Amino acid sequence: MRIFRNPLRSFFKKKVVGIDIGTSSVKVVEISLLGNQKKLENYGEIKSDSFYKGSLSKTTKGSYLFTNGSISKIVRAILDESHIKTKSVVFSIPDFSTFCTSFDIPPMTEKEIPDAIRYNASQYITLPISEVTLDWRTQPNTSGDKNASLKVFLVAVPNQVVQEYQAMAKMVGLELHALEAEAMGVTRALVKDNKKTVCLVDIGVQSSTINVIDRGFLKKSYSFSFNSSQLSHVVSSVLGVDLDLAEDIKNKEGLMHTSETMVKNLYLLIDPLLIEIKSVSAEFFQSDKKQIEGVYLTGGTANLPGLREYFAESLKKEVYIPNCFSGFSYPPILEETLKKMGPSFSAAVGVALGDLET
Repeated sequence: MRIFRNPLRSFFKKKVVGIDIGTSSVKVVEISLLGNQKKLENYGEIKSDSFYKGSLSKTTKGSYLFTNGSISKIVRAILDESHIKTKSVVFSIPDFSTFCTSFDIPPMTEKEIPDAIRYNASQYITLPISEVTLDWRTQPNTSGDKNASLKVFLVAVPNQVVQEYQAMAKMVGLELHALEAEAMGVTRALVKDNKKTVCLVDIGVQSSTINVIDRGFLKKSYSFSFNSSQLSHVVSSVLGVDLDLAEDIKNKEGLMHTSETMVKNLYLLIDPLLIEIKSVSAEFFQSDKKQIEGVYLTGGTANLPGLREYFAESLKKEVYIPNCFSGFSYPPILEETLKKMGPSFSAAVGVALGDLET
């Protein structure tokens, strides 16, 4: 599923660059596909706690405007430093810039589906349809019942956001092949071939997203205000250290820190997210009569020491931190590094894979 696709894209391309411009950093990954073998060619990341100042301005629609060339310079710097020469690029669009919903439509022919989806979309999207770019995915009907409803997962992105990314690609000198919602990219990278019903929790710096995926199909996606930056502020306040040191302590010790006061305060921030996961799981069971069989954590905070164990204890379910580089070919020396950075790169890897696999 692609928000935007360049009609002039090459069908013989074997390399692509995936870029995720996040709130805390810009991640770039170059991957290739030869037959069924995926290869990690190059990657790069630059933390962005300073370069966003004056570079982005929040709009009332929840997106970010690239108000000058600062971000393009950052992307260009990563490409140069990582020796990435591939021009074909796919951008991941953050969840706070997209609108996702799901609904059913009556059984119909492939030709009739687009008009039916556009008609239904107008009932869910607050912006005029003329001001958004739509894309969707229908779940394959495996029941054998020809009269069964078609299940649709719909993504809408303001045209303004699409235009910003098109301009970004042009400034950097890249050929934009597609844009894709972050939730779709992360799903592809981590649970595409999973036959279970899972809850994929993407913990971000600005917001977090809870996705329900059934047999590889993204059925529900909910965004929440929980963000990992709050955790660093708690560490800073309790221990009396600056934010840079607090971030370092959080990443290295997290919920395993010796300060009971600090850990207790971290629990107080994390618990609302657990409540949301339980609520989403209960709602999904009520609507689809299916239990969540496992929870996957991704995003930079997924590796917080003690977090996986705390989630497993609280949710009474198996909790995993999947590696988006699993199944890739790369130098063995990178094994531990890629395992650690995997949760942060899942969106960039996922959207790039989508372009290679189509």
